[in-house]
Amino acid sequence: MTDRNRPSSRVCSACRGFASVAITLGGRERHGHRRTVTANCSTCHGTGTVGTTRLRESAHA
Repeated sequence: MTDRNRPSSRVCSACRGFASVAITLGGRERHGHRRTVTANCSTCHGTGTVGTTRLRESAHA
């Protein structure tokens, strides 16, 4: 008997699963840390996955 599991989340085609990146601005802060900016994928909003779409069945006879 087969299990009816939900389909797993699909990897985002725009970022290929690497949804957030840290970009170095150059230079360092007073404490020695690098200054960075985080950029998120605009397609998946930083999650790395896209939801599955379900087809709706029409009830027309």
